[in-house]
Amino acid sequence: MLGPSICIITARLHHITLGNLHNPMAKFKLSSFLLVLFMVVLSAEVNGQNGSLREEMVPAMFIFGDSLIDNGNNNNLRSFAKANYFPYGIDFNGGPTGRFSNGYTIVDEIAELLGLPLIPAYTEASGDQMLHGVNFASAAAGILDVTGRNFVGRIPFDEQLRNFENTLNQITGTLGADAMATELARCIFFVGMGSNDYLNNYLMPNYPTKNQYNGQQYADLLVQRYNQQLTRLYNLGARKFVIAGLGLMGCIPSILAQSTSGSCSEEVNLLVQPFNENVKTMLGNLNTNLPGARFIFLDTGRMFQDILVNARSYGFTVTDRGCCGIGRNSGQITCLPFQTPCPNRNQYVFWDAFHPTAAVNILMGRMAFNGNPNFIYPINIRQLAEL
Repeated sequence: MLGPSICIITARLHHITLGNLHNPMAKFKLSSFLLVLFMVVLSAEVNGQNGSLREEMVPAMFIFGDSLIDNGNNNNLRSFAKANYFPYGIDFNGGPTGRFSNGYTIVDEIAELLGLPLIPAYTEASGDQMLHGVNFASAAAGILDVTGRNFVGRIPFDEQLRNFENTLNQITGTLGADAMATELARCIFFVGMGSNDYLNNYLMPNYPTKNQYNGQQYADLLVQRYNQQLTRLYNLGARKFVIAGLGLMGCIPSILAQSTSGSCSEEVNLLVQPFNENVKTMLGNLNTNLPGARFIFLDTGRMFQDILVNARSYGFTVTDRGCCGIGRNSGQITCLPFQTPCPNRNQYVFWDAFHPTAAVNILMGRMAFNGNPNFIYPINIRQLAEL
């Protein structure tokens, strides 16, 4: 749907062509309107940070997760996990918003592909803004409430769910309960949790977790809790879920900086593997047991592996260090305020010690939206939206 501006221009164009085109002035008017028409159509096709003119495929998208998709919810917390300073956001029209990236996150790209505006952070959303969705994600957050306490302030998944309930009450007051339930069932719910439960819990020396559980036991604990949280979200009205797995965490600059060989840590990659396997099994069970629910799995680990193995074909030349950071692999200390990042950011896979560049986020967003079952299954996000 191209909107009313196209309709107006088309009507005016029709009016001109009915006139005398042998008249030089008529020819000039026709040329002018054709130029305007071309520019409007072009702007409708171009997706950028100034917004999309695509038809909205779903009413809204609601987002839950950690720093990979946080867009500012930690800004006003007493927290060490913040990104609301330069050079974060150096390639984003809004500057440093709290996104842990030089530009887009994966959910920003997915929102655009769905025809939605960029989804506002919960701490900033109000009124009609909420009608297109809300981002509840928080840097350092985990499935477990205790995860990330070394960063002090953060919003764990349980609290993100409570914030969603507050949002739901506000929107219901605007739309009414029946309309809200109908619309909610059409919305996309994107959830990406678990990274911090390893990086800022299990692998942290000041946590007792590693002494309490082996890798499989810990994955079982996490996914048991995760199952309860996702079921709660279903009971609140969610039906269309995109659940992101954990990436190749053994290959991020922070872990590489600790490696004596300089290569990915197979130990860390193997540690998180049971979590991904458990999540896949859980989603299959939820699809079977929750009427009307459609859960799809975003295989972030396989996506990252494909990007790293085929880096040059995707346009990436630097795969083993951050674009902005300090120490080995630019991963020992993450991007500091007013630090000068690398100039060729689109050639880097990693922006800082933990997070991908906007170029990778955009690529992964497109793979999630249109990808094949190697990366997202049983269907992709576009197919989920069209159900």
